[in-house]
Amino acid sequence: MRIAMIGQKGIPATYGGIERHVEEIATRLVERGHEVDVYSRVHYSRHSGEFRGVQTHRLPSVNTKHLDAITHCAFSTVDALARRYDVVHYHALGPAIFASLPRLGGAKTVVTVHGLDWERGKWGKFATWFLRFCEHPAIRFPNKTIVVSQTLKEYFDEKFKVETVMIPNGANPGIHRPPNKIKRFGLDKHRYILFVGRLVPEKGCHYLLEAFSRLDTDAHLVMAGGSSFSDGYVDSLMRIKGNDDRIHMLGYVYGDLLDELWTNAYMVSQPSVLEGLSISLIEAISHGKCVLVSDIPENMEVVADCAVSHKTRDVDDLEAKLRELLEDPARVDSVAQACKRHAEAHYSWNRIVEATEAVYLDLFAGDAKGEPVSTRKTNPKLTLVKNRRLG
Repeated sequence: MRIAMIGQKGIPATYGGIERHVEEIATRLVERGHEVDVYSRVHYSRHSGEFRGVQTHRLPSVNTKHLDAITHCAFSTVDALARRYDVVHYHALGPAIFASLPRLGGAKTVVTVHGLDWERGKWGKFATWFLRFCEHPAIRFPNKTIVVSQTLKEYFDEKFKVETVMIPNGANPGIHRPPNKIKRFGLDKHRYILFVGRLVPEKGCHYLLEAFSRLDTDAHLVMAGGSSFSDGYVDSLMRIKGNDDRIHMLGYVYGDLLDELWTNAYMVSQPSVLEGLSISLIEAISHGKCVLVSDIPENMEVVADCAVSHKTRDVDDLEAKLRELLEDPARVDSVAQACKRHAEAHYSWNRIVEATEAVYLDLFAGDAKGEPVSTRKTNPKLTLVKNRRLG
């Protein structure tokens, strides 16, 4: 099949869970014999041309908080119409509004809902209304809708009485690296609690900073993440931090430095109040880390009974759980081992790609007389897979 991905900021992924998700499934779909194109925003990715077998297309956007995603998706959809893909796959609620257009040219469309974006604290009234409105297009416009968590599946299936497909996020096995680059932050000398993610209100960073600031400990707190049109919120976090030199605000980190942070962390905290299905959390358990998470359903769905949880938005409970874990290294080690086993059993990108490919193939199951999916290019590997699935 010829497949296009629209809605993500781009690849190679630097920050952003959707971007990591798209990179992982796109490159693996190429390995399975498909042709995959990914649309990138010029302000996010400087890479153009081929990346790990995926063809990338950098297109402009109106790079403002409210217009960035919608304008890039509009330009990308127009470009995709001219390229005549077999499948156009949109990611997130907002981009779903374009999901009917490629169908006019004969393509199948899929939307993956990564979360209820209208609940995010950064949006004003109109943007919140628009994103909530986009729930309807996300269900009605594409040929099929994928959601990344059981919580989202129950929400959409009940609200729209339409069966969605649940395919979770995944993670690669953690790469373990000794402390090297992190030494410039003085972190090899101290055990530290790690947070990885965007610094936005729904991630609950302010609860974590406040709880940690109350602790009388020589442990450190590392915040690996940056603004996502949330500069005012980041400023408020810096005010909470104050002069506490135990707290390290590193901004976005990638590559070897991030692997070092995962490897050498004492534990990981995710105090979020809203998630789709957090790739950062899945990566934390894949690295064999003890994780302390807020008890929202999406977090508990990821960790099941292998992690430690605290009451959402409850700074006192978060403080108490942090203190308990800092004082009990044996428990931290036990939880870490349980998290590692759980990740290995449940979050494989290869399984996720197989499930995504199955969704695509099922869209063509009704095509007449075994004709090839693409009238522009017959793919023998696709024909073999399709015949196997259809008997």
